[in-house]
Amino acid sequence: MSLAVALYRYFSVYYKKMSQRRANASGRQVAVELVYLGVSLVGSALLMRWVLSHLDPDKANKDQARRRKKLVQQRLGIRLDTTPYEDVVASEVVNPYEIEVTLSQIGGCERVKSDLINRVILPLQKPQFYMGRLLKQVKGVLLYGPPGTGKTMLAKALAKESGANFICLRPSMLQSKWYGETQKLVQATFTLAYKLQPCIIFVDEVDALLGTRKAHEHEATTALKTEFMQLWDGMSTRKECNVCVLAATNRPYDLDEAILRRFGAQFEVGMPDTNARKEILRITLQQHNHEMPSSVDPNLLKDEQLTRLAAATENFSGSDLYELCAAAASLPANELSRAEFMAEHSAYSNGHAEGYEVPAPRKLCYSDFERTLETYRPSGVHAREYQAQQAHGGQVEPLQFLNGFAALMNHFAAAGSPAADNNNGRNGGAA
Repeated sequence: MSLAVALYRYFSVYYKKMSQRRANASGRQVAVELVYLGVSLVGSALLMRWVLSHLDPDKANKDQARRRKKLVQQRLGIRLDTTPYEDVVASEVVNPYEIEVTLSQIGGCERVKSDLINRVILPLQKPQFYMGRLLKQVKGVLLYGPPGTGKTMLAKALAKESGANFICLRPSMLQSKWYGETQKLVQATFTLAYKLQPCIIFVDEVDALLGTRKAHEHEATTALKTEFMQLWDGMSTRKECNVCVLAATNRPYDLDEAILRRFGAQFEVGMPDTNARKEILRITLQQHNHEMPSSVDPNLLKDEQLTRLAAATENFSGSDLYELCAAAASLPANELSRAEFMAEHSAYSNGHAEGYEVPAPRKLCYSDFERTLETYRPSGVHAREYQAQQAHGGQVEPLQFLNGFAALMNHFAAAGSPAADNNNGRNGGAA
């Protein structure tokens, strides 16, 4: 306001002086003065616009968000009338038709998949059949379980199967150092989801964003959680709202009680059993054989060898099984690369730059998995072994320590058995 008053006074004085000079000046001088005045006005306006634009702390983010918004509109095939804050969130929108994961590609957890179809996919696809108070779509779904069991893949498959737009919410996108910006971004997340419905708001590792509120917690973090919960509650009172909050975590006990209450459907995605591991191995190997035809031994896809592999991979998660298959599949590729390198090196050594022979690539077979299982362990095992080794000053080998610990437990179990008690009684009587 003070700047406007100063400009007004400046131009008022300038206009008076110009009027006095024009009374005594020629027409050419008046024209020159008018040009100077116009240039100064345009320059002042451009300077003011530049200063105001650079005073905005989120200018770079907003410009980037607008560019991403255009790409999102092209990808989704729809035109969005959004606010600058919704533009920031729009950069995280995923078109369901671009997701490649389907429920049929996820092995195991059949009961969880069936429940998710009934509780999430069908209401998103056919909202007209779920209009009543008791039939309305669940507004919150929580997937919890150990790491690597396929929770994130299930979330992507839900968006793919239901045809719902997918907003992948990241804590770094919501948190801002400027006061009040975080709440506006949270609000923009829900308002954009309403415009894109049917829509799924996915929060991976939700315990990092909506964990238990604590007394010493920063007020900005508390405000974020409060704003999120209030807008989440508004979904239940909003008519024709086809939006669902989907979250995944391996630490459900760290979630705030108020957050847990809002998850109307909670599903445990546990470690795969033998049948589930067999199905995961089958799907993974079939996909590899589809991508690289005739790269897998047909016998490896039969029930006999898959059952043996499933039995040998106890305590493996779905992610561990995938990495096991990747490690085993790399063996034939490594052999082929090594053979080609040696043949090429030999040809150059003999003066023949061309014409060296490379053996044909062999197929992935069961023996590759046997070799891989000799060294491959489930995720976390190596870290726990190293921790046990360091706890004993690095003097005890991990396998030696585990074997010794198992023998000690067997000794205690034998000492507490009835046979051991009888032996102790006889020894006491003899004494």
